[in-house]
Amino acid sequence: MTLVQSKYAHWNKQFIAGEWVEGSSDKMMQNKNPYTGETLVEWRSSDENDLDKSYKTAQTEGKKWSKMPLAARAKVMREAMVQMNERKEEIVDLLIAESGSTHVKAEREWMTTVRILEESSSFPYRMKGELIGSDIPGKENRVVREAKGVIGVIGPWNFPLHLCMRSVAPALAVGNGVVIKPASDTPITAGLLIADIFEKAGLPKGVLSVVSGSGSEIGDAFVKHPIPKLISFTGSTEVGRGIGKLAGEHLKDVALELGGDNAMIVLDDADIDKAVEAAVYGKFFHQGQICMALNRIVIDHSIYDTFVEKFTNTVKGLKFGDPADAKTLVGPLIHEKEVDRLLEVIENAQKEGAKLLYGGKSKGSVLEPTVLSEVSPENSAAQHELFGPVALLIRAKDEADAIRIVNSSEYGLSGSVFTSNLERGYRVAQEVESGMIHVNDQPVNDEAHVMFGGEKSSGLGRFGGEWAIEKFTRTRWISIQHQYREFPNI
Repeated sequence: MTLVQSKYAHWNKQFIAGEWVEGSSDKMMQNKNPYTGETLVEWRSSDENDLDKSYKTAQTEGKKWSKMPLAARAKVMREAMVQMNERKEEIVDLLIAESGSTHVKAEREWMTTVRILEESSSFPYRMKGELIGSDIPGKENRVVREAKGVIGVIGPWNFPLHLCMRSVAPALAVGNGVVIKPASDTPITAGLLIADIFEKAGLPKGVLSVVSGSGSEIGDAFVKHPIPKLISFTGSTEVGRGIGKLAGEHLKDVALELGGDNAMIVLDDADIDKAVEAAVYGKFFHQGQICMALNRIVIDHSIYDTFVEKFTNTVKGLKFGDPADAKTLVGPLIHEKEVDRLLEVIENAQKEGAKLLYGGKSKGSVLEPTVLSEVSPENSAAQHELFGPVALLIRAKDEADAIRIVNSSEYGLSGSVFTSNLERGYRVAQEVESGMIHVNDQPVNDEAHVMFGGEKSSGLGRFGGEWAIEKFTRTRWISIQHQYREFPNI
């Protein structure tokens, strides 16, 4: 499709070393609306020279930034919040057009991103050192906490603004330079918009850069470059493993938030109506294209049939289609090829014994919300992250069987437990192998001041609050010898 000179066409430049310029590659890239197919913007890709310049400038200017008064860094975070609030309508529109977000999802993403900036504005004041005594007379031991240096952030396309800002804002607040490589499907909301917000918020020139290019051209170089001390990546487990391996070869730290085969356990004493409502939201919010979205809903056999009936009837009432319609809950998938992938998953699941109760049809990039019942825990659909609007309803014999089913997955990101006995719910939550789990709630939860992260194949490291400060800083031991120290045999 030829480029439409739309209101998004001005986002055709990179933000390299503090300047809005064209990328240096010969390769042209396109950004398309996943629902309409409209080409929003074309841009020239970055190459390794752009990347090198960005990292070097972030290193030089980042050192100056880290030495600025705490109030100056905090002010930039607060001014970025002002930008977010003043530009809410523009930001929501961009999220709908670029990532296929529904109105309700785009509004929530805007809100949580503001909260990240608010939390990060306090980080300059929360970096604490420590004085430790010594066995050596006259020695003072200081453990200092300081910025790591330069952080490389690889942004995702599903919650592009929130999940990229989750690393960028804390990293900047504690004094690092940052270089972003946004997902090619969302170069604006996962990168260029963030750069524009911080530029207008008063961030010194060169501290932040955005290099938007194909993975084949700058992907490995982004990780291997000698300057960045940590690579933050949110995305699939397969890609995350590759990044982790490459970073390990170059002795770099990583923050990896990866895939999830998340499950909700509905125990025999659960309030079924409330559990159904939470499960529908946790499965179909943003078309299930969320790392924390439900893949599996594991229900005690004594209430299974009742739950399935109520769940299916609720799903039948969901509005799906145009994400620009404020009443739509289930919008488009990011690509039509994702629809084809999920249609194959649905077909194979049925061949393995699952029953299709609703959905299973598509139009363009929109897949109807789909419900599969009588899914065995061994069904291939239940073994992998679906990342789409397909619900798998699994029958469990009892509480112990439900825990066994949930823990059989190689993933461990998020989850939930429904029960009328909160202490029972807490006990079950303790048995589930996941980084996060919620009693009487669905699994899509993310609060800026609380830790976020997974276990097993769902990632390494923690985001949020004090955990973000720890991740994006380093500690060093600096000792001071206040009186002369005698050394033996010298």
